[in-house]
Amino acid sequence: MNLTPGKTAGLNAVADGRGVIAAVAMDQRGLLKDMLARALGVGEPPLEMMSEFKRLVAGALTRESSSILLDIEYGLEATKNINGKGLMLAYEHAGYSPDKPERLPSLFEGWSALRIKEAGASAVKILVYYTPFEKEWVNDRKKAWVERVGAECKAVDIPLFLEFLGYDVHGNGEASLEYARRKPEIVLKSMEEFSRERYGADVLKVEIPIQMAGVEGTRAFKGTSLHTRAEAAEIVRAAAALSKKPIVYLSAGVSSDVFVETLEFAAECGVEFHGVLAGRATWQGGVPVYARQGAAALEDWLNTVGLKNVKDINRVLKYARPWYEALSMRT
Repeated sequence: MNLTPGKTAGLNAVADGRGVIAAVAMDQRGLLKDMLARALGVGEPPLEMMSEFKRLVAGALTRESSSILLDIEYGLEATKNINGKGLMLAYEHAGYSPDKPERLPSLFEGWSALRIKEAGASAVKILVYYTPFEKEWVNDRKKAWVERVGAECKAVDIPLFLEFLGYDVHGNGEASLEYARRKPEIVLKSMEEFSRERYGADVLKVEIPIQMAGVEGTRAFKGTSLHTRAEAAEIVRAAAALSKKPIVYLSAGVSSDVFVETLEFAAECGVEFHGVLAGRATWQGGVPVYARQGAAALEDWLNTVGLKNVKDINRVLKYARPWYEALSMRT
């Protein structure tokens, strides 16, 4: 399988010298607003704090990363502060309305894949919330939306990172035990669907298909067993085997320690993954520091704890494979 020159160049730009994608994710918007609001004790944080937080995170953590994922809404200033590393930009409009449980996606107004490329990005990222348990008309709309973005990225020759996140439609919530039991099926069926060539994704940004807190014998185990270690390994291998595209794991809000163990577990299972897009696991501890003590204190935290979080993850990436190996090609 051969990629076009633009897609090849873009993937090389966001990977390290080994071809492994060692990226930080700082494209959170609504989530970051909520985190800052709670830390500040206010309804909504000043918007300039959103931009400043992203700029400071980018400036510090890209020193040990191959690239960073930022957003158009609050992250454009931060794109100038990435230490010459690769840049990905999120194309989707963030969040979803609580009164629209289907979580239908939309693109950020006034932008296109071409404009993202002109802004200096080497790759486009989109997020779609997806579950096979959703109504058929909802999933049809989501599939068509991904197809359109895939075609747009192909037209301007820029790589597409496709992120899909599961969600609950049974009324239990994503934090529930019931959802944790359904998660393997949700992730496996999502992997199977979006690996199809019709969607035009070049890299899949994926969740680990299990909750590590429910796996017996892990450091993250919290006492309620969902899987034995052997059962969990089988699920993780089955999910990865469903795609011949490069896959990068997302941290899904867990701590740095849990994310490191997750990556170690994937490697132990023999999964060939191609890097990470590590979000909150790297920087979430800096939010209360910034809210209470300001920018200088955040910089100190990022240059110590934040960088340690990134380095800890990078050490596990010795098990990751170059992105091009998934495509049976060399660049």
